[in-house]
Amino acid sequence: MAVSTRPARTTPRLANRPVVDVSVLVPAKDEAGNLPLFLELCEEMLRAQTASYEVVVVDDGSTDGSWALLETLRERFAFLQPVRHRAQRGIAEALRTGYLHSRGQVLVFYPADLQFKPEDIPRLVGPILAGDSDMVTGYKQGKYEKAFVSGIYNKLSRTLFHVPVRDLNNVKAYRRDIMAALPMRPDFHRYMIVMAAAQGYTVTEVPIPLYPRHSGKSKFGLSRIPIGVLDMLAVWFELRFGQKPLLAFGMLGVALFAVGVLSGVGALAWLLISGQGQRWAWTVIQTCLMLGSIFFATGLLGEQIAQQRSEVREMRRELDELATSQWERDERGAARVDARDDS
Repeated sequence: MAVSTRPARTTPRLANRPVVDVSVLVPAKDEAGNLPLFLELCEEMLRAQTASYEVVVVDDGSTDGSWALLETLRERFAFLQPVRHRAQRGIAEALRTGYLHSRGQVLVFYPADLQFKPEDIPRLVGPILAGDSDMVTGYKQGKYEKAFVSGIYNKLSRTLFHVPVRDLNNVKAYRRDIMAALPMRPDFHRYMIVMAAAQGYTVTEVPIPLYPRHSGKSKFGLSRIPIGVLDMLAVWFELRFGQKPLLAFGMLGVALFAVGVLSGVGALAWLLISGQGQRWAWTVIQTCLMLGSIFFATGLLGEQIAQQRSEVREMRRELDELATSQWERDERGAARVDARDDS
């Protein structure tokens, strides 16, 4: 699979913050009516946990005062880390931003609309903290107004990708390195399970209760259906031919070119035998030859692009290792300074 990995950048404001076990990433678009109760429920959940948590709420261009509310709530909840997009970028970008501002070794994608209660977050992260799985996805339990559309989407996804989970697009927890290996593209979060499984990460599923929205309304409608289908096909192509596009375009080009050549030989033989030519046949032959050449050239160009992507991934991996080494040196230096101050 060809993916565009991005290193876990260590920004100056994160370098001196201690690592936590779990970071809950919460994309929020116009969720001012839900955020106070959501964070109160998070606080209740955290009291019973031995693992360390933080909640990174990403305000994705809200216009209902969510950001001002988050700045107020930050004084009340020590575990809250608010981040802001000044304009809406979508859930995928919000998750990426939350990831870059998080410190957890396990990340959790959880919405702020209270259709899923924070009390169920430990059920998602438990198998990962125990070392039993790399990614855990929730399976909706309860009435779901888009169950029919979701069922079709999940059935098509299972058919294409052969991932043994019932609900691909739901709340989920995953190791930090999975996020670092995912491609940066719109709506990628819908296929995190598929892409993680394709890279060899283990995926398990746990039932998670679904509740009615506490406030506000859904941001998604029927217009998302064709977009979701096209995204599904794009991910399928990426998984099948992303690293070797010549397999798709080159083989198709060779097949069309061969059909054109064989048809030309047959048409020429018929002309010599019968003395009659068919103009439409020569048009088809020329079309096959031209399309075959174009597809094959496209495959060769795709191979060059795939090679460049591979080199970029390697460069980013090396930069990630350098950033991690620098972060560790900074941490050791800060520890020595603290030790001298204590003495």
